[in-house]
Amino acid sequence: MRTDVAICGAGVGGLAAACALGQAGLRVTLVEKQDAPKPVAKGEVFQPGSLRVLQSWGVAQRLDSAGALRLARLVARDAAGTPQMALDYGTLPGNNRWLLAHDYPAILTALTDSLPSVVEFRRGVLVKGLLRDSGGQVTGVRLADGTIEAPLVVAADGISSRLRKEAGIEIERAEYPHRLVALELHNVPEVEADFSAYVTERGLRLRYPLPGGRVRLYAQVEPDELRGGDLAAWGRALARETPALAPLEDAILASLPRRQVLPVARFLAPRLWSPGLVLVGEAGHAVHPMAAQGMNSAIADADCLAGVLTGSGDLAEYGRRRAADLEQIGRTSHNAARMITDLSWPGRTLGRRALRHTGANDRLRYTVMHNMSGLGAHPLTPLDRLHQIGLLPDPRARRLPAWA
Repeated sequence: MRTDVAICGAGVGGLAAACALGQAGLRVTLVEKQDAPKPVAKGEVFQPGSLRVLQSWGVAQRLDSAGALRLARLVARDAAGTPQMALDYGTLPGNNRWLLAHDYPAILTALTDSLPSVVEFRRGVLVKGLLRDSGGQVTGVRLADGTIEAPLVVAADGISSRLRKEAGIEIERAEYPHRLVALELHNVPEVEADFSAYVTERGLRLRYPLPGGRVRLYAQVEPDELRGGDLAAWGRALARETPALAPLEDAILASLPRRQVLPVARFLAPRLWSPGLVLVGEAGHAVHPMAAQGMNSAIADADCLAGVLTGSGDLAEYGRRRAADLEQIGRTSHNAARMITDLSWPGRTLGRRALRHTGANDRLRYTVMHNMSGLGAHPLTPLDRLHQIGLLPDPRARRLPAWA
């Protein structure tokens, strides 16, 4: 069969690309090897920049109707729950001055229900490899039961992307030295409607509400920490070591049999395109989830790709534009993660200082929040970094940035 675009993979990246390119008037064939989405603890929080795009596709409205929660703040807290740095999204410009949280399967459903009529979505289809012409340009994909010919193939097949490898794009994947245990808590006391990261002696504890009175909790662990141990003792220790989470102890213990242990890595592919092929989402980049950037970056990939294809049509432009943004996002996410997850003495000392001084500095706090929101990047300067760890006083600390 022939189409304008073949998209391989129906996670957030692939579905977002199908929405964006379908709305641009292109005929799209979207294929996914799984017969149905898997319930995984990932990609549950949208930033304001993504919400602006999702509204134009009708996705944000569907998520609102499905009970998605608006979170007013992103807060770094000590183990007792006292805020160390609070990012108040209500101070941002625009109409979407909040984070939006819902389950990953609900997000996939909202994206699927928003696909334009020019998109053909085929589930249970295994992609075997790329089609190429005599000059080596990608011209489509080989399936287990046929082929799809298309002048553009979008690889959205995840962090272990087969198509990226076949295109000869090698990545250097940096693994963090810890894992994250994801727990879904039920029947819990009401928690604040914010995205809270707790700084503890054992590292990160991340908590935010989900629809239906549930709570998502991530806990940093050593790679083998839960193998062969006493899970109940571990759960009780988690609540004891983080007093702010003590009211959730019973729910934590009840959730342990359904836990997911997730590896955490970061990378940015050296190229996001080759002739006839582009990478979107985790096929091209991955970040630590601490700053809620991964899924949002995939939305931005799709939006940028649609803009390029309806403009210059130059895939190299897509690569240049996204690489610049993704380098900034990668630094922001990595620095945010290190402030809380680095358990070495130097890491703890610098991380805690950076949290305190950033939290007390209106200008830096607003800049960090604006960068994370996806509304436009304003990188911190070397001088800002010195202010951030308290080595130099900041005479502008009580003002908003000049560009705000």
